[in-house]
Amino acid sequence: MRLSAIRHLRGVVLGGLFGAVGLSLLAGCASPPRGGVQVVDRNAREQVESGSYTVRRGDTLSSIANRFGWDWRALARHNGIAPPYVIHPGQRIHFGNISPAPAAPPAATRPAAPTPPSVATRPVPSAPPITPGPTTTTPAPTPAPQPSGPVTIKPVVRSASGWAWPADGPLIGKFSSNGSLNKGVDIAGELGQPVLAASDGTVVYAGSGLRGYGELVIIKHSETYVSAYGHNRRLLVREGQQVKAGQLIAEMGSTGTDRVKLHFEIRRQGKPVDPLQYLPKR
Repeated sequence: MRLSAIRHLRGVVLGGLFGAVGLSLLAGCASPPRGGVQVVDRNAREQVESGSYTVRRGDTLSSIANRFGWDWRALARHNGIAPPYVIHPGQRIHFGNISPAPAAPPAATRPAAPTPPSVATRPVPSAPPITPGPTTTTPAPTPAPQPSGPVTIKPVVRSASGWAWPADGPLIGKFSSNGSLNKGVDIAGELGQPVLAASDGTVVYAGSGLRGYGELVIIKHSETYVSAYGHNRRLLVREGQQVKAGQLIAEMGSTGTDRVKLHFEIRRQGKPVDPLQYLPKR
């Protein structure tokens, strides 16, 4: 999928299917903070103008930009990160002025070695001395995109409508359509337990920019349906990636909530529906 198409797709899902409030698409998590879910205003954070940040596994450019008050496109330009905007663990993301690398010192010129006398009858002329050209500094190459690891797809049981359970574990929270109550289901589990894609689709969001959901993955399955997976410990997919039902997309965690669990939602044309009407019967 081309980058422009992915960016357009992400904008359509986050800004259209989930409403005009943008990332408030999922307001109403199963475990909202006291007083209701608060939507993060990315512009409300003061932009960090100095220092740098070392990329950790699971980070995305958008999550780092949100954390330090930047627009992710501006942060990419500031650090010279070109499309498809891939970052790597250990990479430094700078927020202040980036000092240019010092130019390499000119190479020392060695005198030409004398030509030994020839044993031939006629003397062989020595080669003319080589005059070194101007020394130039070669810019450091842009790191190649980090290859994705092996794709793990578990065999899953799918319902007649094509959905599978995203995690194993007891159901500890059910869907409610009233007010700001639970807009999905909550599945208990162990820290680091696999979280799976519930159906085939494209990852349109992977980050922690929505308060109350922690590390969050959103997958678009069609023009009608999207699914969301919240409170993960670690995200294993990137935006724009194609996934299959049963594919490992995250590790279960407790980010943004008070216990280890997966918060799972299905949205039909932007509106939350009861996942138990779509998932296989247990």
